Amino acid sequence: MNHTLVDLIDISKGFGDQIVLDKLNLSIRENEFLTLLGPSGCGKTTTLRILGGFETPDFGQVIFDGEDITNLPPNKRNLNTVFQKYALFSHMNIEENIAFGLKIAGKSNAYIKDKIKYALKLVNLEGFENRLPDSLSGGQQQRVAIARAIVNEPRLLLLDEPLGALDLKLRQDMQYELIRLKNELGITFIYVTHDQEEALTMSDTIVVMNQGYIQQMGSPEQIYNEPENAFVADFIGESNIVPGIMIRDELVEIFGARFACVDKGFGNNKPVDVVIRPEDIDLVKPEDGTLQGVVTHLIFKGVHYEMEVTTPDGFEWLVHSTDMFPVGRQVGIHVEPFEIQIMNKPASEDEEALGVNE
Repeated sequence: MNHTLVDLIDISKGFGDQIVLDKLNLSIRENEFLTLLGPSGCGKTTTLRILGGFETPDFGQVIFDGEDITNLPPNKRNLNTVFQKYALFSHMNIEENIAFGLKIAGKSNAYIKDKIKYALKLVNLEGFENRLPDSLSGGQQQRVAIARAIVNEPRLLLLDEPLGALDLKLRQDMQYELIRLKNELGITFIYVTHDQEEALTMSDTIVVMNQGYIQQMGSPEQIYNEPENAFVADFIGESNIVPGIMIRDELVEIFGARFACVDKGFGNNKPVDVVIRPEDIDLVKPEDGTLQGVVTHLIFKGVHYEMEVTTPDGFEWLVHSTDMFPVGRQVGIHVEPFEIQIMNKPASEDEEALGVNE
């Protein structure tokens, strides 16, 4: 197992009377690609800025490789940050931009030349040394910003929505580039995004945040397939989240119909939230379904059809299927037991933000 590189201990931070982080605890392992994921204002960028030394926490400690760096300035930390706004120096060419940190560090010219060559090769921009930033596309500028960060050989690279300004195709190319870079360089990446697909594609570990709290932390598969609460389920991918009654272990009632499931330990006749992914619903003949409904909406999405099926209680189920059922068709809804996720109902809004239904 890789050892822990960074520990955030009881980090709290407020701006004015708004608390952005509330006793946040997080451990990051060496060589991990860890993504902080959440909606705007959830505290992910503040967490990154505290790690980078651009903000000081009101309480708590930042431990880097066993050393307390809470009050160290950014340039004394063994890390680099790449922001969404690339912040290249417009009056310097690409070579000078990349060399900037190395010159400050007093490295020799020969060393700097080697490093620039190596970094440009890594980000596929060989031969761009003498170009000016303005002559480069957004994606190229972002790659220069990444090259500028990696030449300093940081042990930790912080990336704050670095692909946010790029168009979809370029973002996808850059996602593969970043994964490749992480593997080649053996650097720990901490990545901030609000893009769920990006997080699922790139990360070893995803930390889902909301209102300054960590809602869930785990592998992309765990977060997607086993969300711990309705916020996570809803935020990562599309979900049908419906109220249910846990009749007993492995049996849940949804809108009066009983579904076999695999969850246990929720008690008997307890209200719960039930999460069913759209791709996990099988549409069958009405008499073969546990619930019956009518297809009320249909869109072709390329790989699959997206349909809405309205059941008599008025709930609109989102269904993804490679089979097409036309609008107006009566259908049955069938779900395999292991595709049904049961979650505790939060008692209050605050409890919902805390994600206390662990």
